[in-house]
Amino acid sequence: MSDYLWVMVEATRIIRYRAGIPVYGYVRDPAVPPVSVLRLRPGTPHRIDRHPHSHEFPALVYIERDGGPGCPDGPLGPIHTGDLYVVAPGVTARPGDTDGVLEVAASTVFFVAEALEPGRAVPPPSWRSHPLLFPFAHGGAGGLLRLRVPADERPEWARRITDLETELTRRHDGYREAALAHLTLLLVGVARLATEVLGEPRRGNERLLAEVFDVIERRYPDRLSLREVAGAVNLTPGHLTTTVRRRTGRTVQDWITERRMTEARRLLTETELAVGEVGRQVGLPDPGYFGRVFRREHGITPRAWRRRASTGADAGASAR
Repeated sequence: MSDYLWVMVEATRIIRYRAGIPVYGYVRDPAVPPVSVLRLRPGTPHRIDRHPHSHEFPALVYIERDGGPGCPDGPLGPIHTGDLYVVAPGVTARPGDTDGVLEVAASTVFFVAEALEPGRAVPPPSWRSHPLLFPFAHGGAGGLLRLRVPADERPEWARRITDLETELTRRHDGYREAALAHLTLLLVGVARLATEVLGEPRRGNERLLAEVFDVIERRYPDRLSLREVAGAVNLTPGHLTTTVRRRTGRTVQDWITERRMTEARRLLTETELAVGEVGRQVGLPDPGYFGRVFRREHGITPRAWRRRASTGADAGASAR
């Protein structure tokens, strides 16, 4: 496995290739919330993937202390204390893009959109009008949006990230709820800064995508194919495939599977339904096929996911 963004190798894995470039996905773990905090400090050895790569989860990079005049420029120019980089999913990082952050003190936060609305599908095309995710739906240079945290607010930003990291590390009672609350507060701060630059969240001109995701939302519990989605939006399967892939980087079938797996994770975690019944309720009535799809997407079986979710809940309740 190639290295990816320092120690992110433990939290990500290659889920597909796009034009020959590896695309990393966030490894969901039922025992912990889908958010990670990583620290970058000058002088610490870091291993960075020197090949082009991309990722399908949003990320934040907050510069706590710059590297002085000798620090290499980043893709948006010189890096300064108080810079906040909002990294949209789908950005392709190339060799040299991250060189500028090797000489700074920074905090990075990675998460999946589902963390904000557990059990619900939050596809990127809907982010433009989402009050907390719209900064990650921008069209800035290289998919990066650089914001500036005012000097008098920087201690509070550092505290927010530390509080989030502390909850994820100590895992005391209620840490999942506390961690997600800290993430929400952090993203509220991002949204307020972004509003000054981008304006209020706005609905993009993505009527077709909205229709596609509406069809998926209504019909994913049943047998649903690309052809049926295309028929519902009055397009040929080929045209729909090309359009959705161009605008989202993924296929219609990918999005159908993503919605089914979102619900499957919820049912496995929150109910005692038999695994076969979970598959049936998410549109995959063949237990063997459901198990194969789930394992392909998560790296473990549905039963293992349920056991780990239960173990994680027990561990969090007993930690002191």
